Amino acid sequence: MPIQAFDSFIGGEDPAHASRLARNTAQALLHRVREADDPEVIERTVGYARTNGLADLAELWSNANPHSLAGSLWRLYLVHEAISQDPETSSYIYRRGAAVDNSIHHIVAGAVEPTGPLEIRTLTETIFRGAFHGDFEDALDRAAAFCSVMSLGSASIAADYETSNPERAAKATRRSARYLGFAKDLSASARLWRRGLLD
Repeated sequence: MPIQAFDSFIGGEDPAHASRLARNTAQALLHRVREADDPEVIERTVGYARTNGLADLAELWSNANPHSLAGSLWRLYLVHEAISQDPETSSYIYRRGAAVDNSIHHIVAGAVEPTGPLEIRTLTETIFRGAFHGDFEDALDRAAAFCSVMSLGSASIAADYETSNPERAAKATRRSARYLGFAKDLSASARLWRRGLLD
């Protein structure tokens, strides 16, 4: 930073203010859409990121506590958009995960089998729409289960490339860890919602 800029430099936004803004916008959006019970409003809300990009939402919600309403909505939007942008790869990862899943995650997620690009897109859209029209707790649980399966699939792919393509294996391992983190966060948020504590 040049010395001349020092006097006029303004620091980042107050974290408390940013946290309040994230909480208030998430609550307003969720309650407004749920109360409206209007299919057009739900469609506009679900398609917001596709139309406007994730930048505005990232500015509002990406730094929110992962176990908050804003943090949960951010994760739902991010997963939905990631799958929408590359359903082919996503469906392959999901199938790999479902094949090695020894739990009920793939059942809870509720994907149609065989899970191709269309099915994976429909699944994430159904889960995401359920957050605004239906049982929010169920949407969080299904999203957490979905992310768990995606984590398993990414880890399985990483194992395939561990020796032949370490760079690809490392990328798949990072993706697996990210999905696993999202699964844990969304599951924790579902538990908080059940107790009326997700703020």
